[in-house]
Formats: sequence, C-alpha cells, structure tokens
Amino acid sequence: MVTMQAGQTTTTSGELELQLEQHRRELTAYCYRMLASPFEAEDAVQETFLRAWRGFNRFEGRAALRSWLYRIATNVCLDMLNGRERRARPMDLGPAREPIEANLNTLPEVTWIQPAPDGLVGPEGDPAEMVVARETIRLAFVAALQHLPPRQRAVLILCEVLRWQATEVAELLETSVASVNSALQRARATLAASEVDAADPSPPMDDAQRDLLARYVAAFEDYDIDALTSLIQEDATQSMPPFDLWLRGRDDIFGWWFGPGIGCRGSRLVPTVSANGSPAYGQYKPAPGGGYEPWALQVLELSDDGIAEFTFFLDTETLFPLFGLPPRLEP
Repeated sequence: MVTMQAGQTTTTSGELELQLEQHRRELTAYCYRMLASPFEAEDAVQETFLRAWRGFNRFEGRAALRSWLYRIATNVCLDMLNGRERRARPMDLGPAREPIEANLNTLPEVTWIQPAPDGLVGPEGDPAEMVVARETIRLAFVAALQHLPPRQRAVLILCEVLRWQATEVAELLETSVASVNSALQRARATLAASEVDAADPSPPMDDAQRDLLARYVAAFEDYDIDALTSLIQEDATQSMPPFDLWLRGRDDIFGWWFGPGIGCRGSRLVPTVSANGSPAYGQYKPAPGGGYEPWALQVLELSDDGIAEFTFFLDTETLFPLFGLPPRLEP
C-alpha cells in the first residue's frame, strides 16, 4: 500500500484515486468549456490527475482538494491552448452561402468545436441547477467562450458558470481580485456581443417537443418536404463540420437536401444521448451494397416555432463510438 502525505494528512493511493475520481465529471465539463473538444477535455483531466499524483506530497492541504484540482486543470488547459487557434463553428468563420457543392471546403478537425454527450459533461445534482448549467454546454455558448482569450475564458467559467468568488479565482490564478474583476468585465462584454446568454435557460424537453422530434424523424426518413416544412423554422440554419459552408433559411436548407445532399434520401435516424443539452441522432445513409452506413451526428436546436438549427457533424469515425452508436445498420 502506497501512502502519501499532504500537510499532516496521510492518504493511501487508493483513497487518493477515489477522491480524484469523484471530481472527474465536473473537471471534464470545465475542460470541455475551455477546449471545446470532449477528447481534449478527457486528455486534460487525465493530465490533471497525473500532475496531482506527482505533486500530492507538496499539496499542503490548506486549500480544498477540489480547488487544487481546478488550479491544475486550468494550468493544463492554458498550456494546451498556448499558441493555438480557437475552435469554432462554421458560422463563426464567414457568412452563409449558396447551397451548391462548389462552396464546400474542408478544414482540419482542430478548427471545429466538437459535440459532447451530456453524460460526459452534463451537470449532476439539483434539477433546477442542472437546467441552468446545461445552457453553458450548448454549442452556441461553448462557441462564444472560444472568442475569449484563454485566461478570460477561465475567469468567466469559474465566476459565471461555477459561481466562484473573485477572491477564490484570484487565488487559483495567482493574481489580484482587481485583475479578475477586470477580466470578467471584458469577458462579459465579449459574450454579450455574441448574443448568447446562459442566464435565461430554455425549459426542459416537454411533450410537445418530444412529439415534434418524433414527427421530424418520420418526415426526414420519408424525405417528406411538406411535413418537414411544417417542422423547420423559416429562418433555420444548418452547418456540416468539417465543411465551412453553412446555410441560413429553410429554402436554402431544402435546396441542399434536395440538391447536392440528395444522397441522404432514405436515411435512417437512430436516437442517441443528448449532445450539449440538445437532442441528437445518428444518421445512416443507404449503403451501395445494402444496409446503412454512418453519415452524420445530427444535433438539433429547438424553439417554440420548431427546429431552429441543424448541425451535421460528419466525423462519424470518432463521434459515433463516443455516442454509443453502431458502426452501421443492417437492412
């Protein structure tokens, strides 16, 4: 049995491992908001735990273990973000364009915000708190965070999302309270300009929205344009990472679906766990040899008027296993 000492406390390796694991989910959510990739977030938490193991003998125990882990995780994330371009959504990179194949340009994976299953980064605890916290993992909010410099990003997440006091954040970042408050003010202004606000959370899924989703699945699988028209907002948007093309308006979305995207006719949708607090489906296109092959992880944003946004994540090789989706469907 390995024992470790922090101040006057002796902790076995098994006890330390248990204590670390109790914080894994919240640390993963924090790192995901910082890095905008579930895979990088998991790597960051693993590195945090490694650093905690190596430095535990120097941990004086004056701060809570949770605060100490957040300090390590913040430093890990800042190291990973050093000198790197921010992750984004296609609409962050330019205006909407015409729904034609000539407008498709593929950009590297590191360009894009990646979706995360709620079970990996979603909050646990009081239902009311979960509703509020879920807004801060939505794709639009995570995208807005990426506009902030890394240290401002950390300050805003710690103060606004996790509700830390400025004094606590100042201690974690080894800076002054005045510096934290200044960074927070600048971060709030940047976030306000993006018109994203987590303080006004959308209500949990209700029966009407569940019915809308059921009708959408049936309409999409039938490729029924009349039924789809009744379900999709007139000003809805669509994006398809890793392509930088994005579309605005139901007419342009249909222009794509019934034009360059006509190969999606006959697809099957498989519901999976929520992604970033939103409903998600694995889309499988008809395969030439029979059956269905993976095409996209569809993440939908709903509003009172219907479906407001489609994000088709095409990196099925990495995302389908993360969301527990099968590699193909048989007839």
